[in-house]
Amino acid sequence: MSNFPAKHRTSLPTPRKIRRSCSKELYRTVKRLGIYVPEERIMQGEALYYKKVIGNLLWIGENISNRKLLADWWDEAVSAELAELWEVDRETLSSAFRAAFGG
Repeated sequence: MSNFPAKHRTSLPTPRKIRRSCSKELYRTVKRLGIYVPEERIMQGEALYYKKVIGNLLWIGENISNRKLLADWWDEAVSAELAELWEVDRETLSSAFRAAFGG
């Protein structure tokens, strides 16, 4: 249980909000990469990222205000598969995501 009063607790985001957030974060990441990623691969990446977030939703909901921790989770859980899908260097992808995400 959280130490915050009821009015300061955040509820878990809706699936629509999660999907839109994942899409925006990956769009910003691709812009910072400065390379062309085909639309089909971007959509596959969004689906992959969305599945990972839904699978870990409770932990993400608890740490929603800690962007550094969320970016660390993204590096561990998502970046390797996404780098392979988009055929980019994992370290470059991670640094672009951190710049876009703010973590």
